[in-house]
Amino acid sequence: MTMTFNPDAAANDKEKKTDTFNPLAQFESMKFDTAIPEAMRAFAGTAVTQSREAYERAKATLDANLHAIERSYDAAGQAATALNRKIIDIAQRNVNSGFDLAKSLASAKNLAEIVELQGAFWRKQIETLMEQAEEVRELSVNAGSEVAEPIKQRATQQAEQVHALSKQVTAEAAEAIKRQASNLERELRRAS
Repeated sequence: MTMTFNPDAAANDKEKKTDTFNPLAQFESMKFDTAIPEAMRAFAGTAVTQSREAYERAKATLDANLHAIERSYDAAGQAATALNRKIIDIAQRNVNSGFDLAKSLASAKNLAEIVELQGAFWRKQIETLMEQAEEVRELSVNAGSEVAEPIKQRATQQAEQVHALSKQVTAEAAEAIKRQASNLERELRRAS
């Protein structure tokens, strides 16, 4: 199908397009020197200031939370190191105890002495293993407390801040309601 250009039809189409809806038409009447009302400028200034303050508070809270998490990670790393050292120390003591038993067994004179040495070793070893398990448990519990402490402190601080802010907002709201009630009362007196 071949199309031909008709200048008269194009002119008619152009005229028809000007009759269609123009979403920017309402803004065309505004000029660059149109004055912005003072109330709108004040509102915009207040909104920007409040947004900036909210951003700063949120940023400060995030920074404090990140610091608490970093301290928690540091404590976790130190606790893991202490736990690993304790386990290595326990292993070394147990290996040394085993070598001491082997040395005693090598110098035993008869089978009865070997059985007696081994029995004494295992009685002592069971006791030692119980003590070692208690050492590891205590270290683990302390490590858990140390890891959780920075986060616990930060949560307590935030709860105190929320409580203080809640008190402040409640007091400000109560004061605003009192002012509005006084203004309303004055208006009612004037009206009567």
